[in-house]
Amino acid sequence: MTAESLIPKTELKKKKETIMSAMNTPAQPTTLEPVKFEQMSLEQETNPWEAQAARFDIAAKKLNLDPGVWKVLRYPQREIIVHIPVAMDDGTIEVFTGYRVQHSIARGPGKGGIRYSPDVSLDEVRALASWMTWKCAVVNIPFGGAKGGVICNPKKMSQGELERMTRRYTAELIEFIGPEKDVPAPDMGTDEQTMAWIMDTYSMHMRQTVTAVVTGKPVNIGGSRGRREATGRGISVVCDSALKYLNLPVEGCRVIIQGFGNVGSNAAKLLYEKGYTIIGITEFDGALYDADGLDIPSLTSHRKRAGTINGFSGAEAADKDELMTRECEILIPAATENVITSQNAAHLKCRILCEGANGPTTVVADDILEEKGVFVIPDILANAGGVTTSYFEWVQDRMGYFWTEVEVNQRLDTIMSASFDDVVHYATTHAVNNRIAAYMLAIDRVAYTTKQRGIYA
Repeated sequence: MTAESLIPKTELKKKKETIMSAMNTPAQPTTLEPVKFEQMSLEQETNPWEAQAARFDIAAKKLNLDPGVWKVLRYPQREIIVHIPVAMDDGTIEVFTGYRVQHSIARGPGKGGIRYSPDVSLDEVRALASWMTWKCAVVNIPFGGAKGGVICNPKKMSQGELERMTRRYTAELIEFIGPEKDVPAPDMGTDEQTMAWIMDTYSMHMRQTVTAVVTGKPVNIGGSRGRREATGRGISVVCDSALKYLNLPVEGCRVIIQGFGNVGSNAAKLLYEKGYTIIGITEFDGALYDADGLDIPSLTSHRKRAGTINGFSGAEAADKDELMTRECEILIPAATENVITSQNAAHLKCRILCEGANGPTTVVADDILEEKGVFVIPDILANAGGVTTSYFEWVQDRMGYFWTEVEVNQRLDTIMSASFDDVVHYATTHAVNNRIAAYMLAIDRVAYTTKQRGIYA
């Protein structure tokens, strides 16, 4: 008896109808007028899909985008909902809900991570998929945007339960993913091991090893050197570029980082090595502050031993919300969405906001930051180091030849520096802020390809 046979037939029928409905009847825009973000409620402000749509509309209007192309690019091409039966360790059956949204494949296969979290929602996955489209276009790599997620709490699941859930989720999506279709990667709650399970499951169905179906894999099975540190490295590169652009020195440049996971910790390490002064680190369970600068290698070792930044003797404990508003040259939100909103944006005292996370700043907060003169390095540029090196991994897998870490890092540095220059040039040329400039640049590139390819009917 299969796991699926344990679900009543009425539920299976409902599941299939839901999937087909999501795939075949995408929402259609009712108007081409930009979202009036100044009238947003707090709930709308913190809805990532609403935020993405508002920024898209602003950029599209400034580009005088063709109304038909506007409609094509504003909404995802495909939304897939699956319900995943999993045999738990205690013998019970749980059914988890999973998503995969493919926003655009105009410039190449879909590309985007898979996150496991209790907070996953379809609107969040939609927003993340669209951000991936714009992110890939900003750094000019030949991918479209996609994203996936499963509503679960991976911290409360065993390794065996996570593996069974991952493999069934992969099997449900088998006809929609692949090296030429859609290439997943790790995200919140997933890692190299998750990608290895996906790669193996896909390969078993294809009856051959297909390493290029995912990126972010262990190096010994087709992963790329430098991939784990890539997002943090990209952040360090655009911080260097921003200081150079604003004629500010690295010496004495104070940095506060929100989040000390993979992205935040690697950004902290690389910036520390370059001579930046990391004065504050905030996490979900606490914060640390040292006006003279934290010893990042020692903090990293403490975090590895203790599992938390709390209790680190080399700094004083701080209030995590208050620390975000202390004076610094660079603030790096590197964890989750919506940490900078209309409620706290006016209190920020940073000169540069470098968005290491996806969607950390709400659309209403953008207006406040612009009035304050904060130089924003938007997420679709700042954290694009990860997808850029994922692209390198995909290329290496497909040609069966792998680069050294030095080669990977050099190529990443070149692309991130050039992309920063492209965005600020676009901002200056069109008299817009950096975020809208990044959206305009990305939309322009995707729209151009869409028009070249035409509409298949």
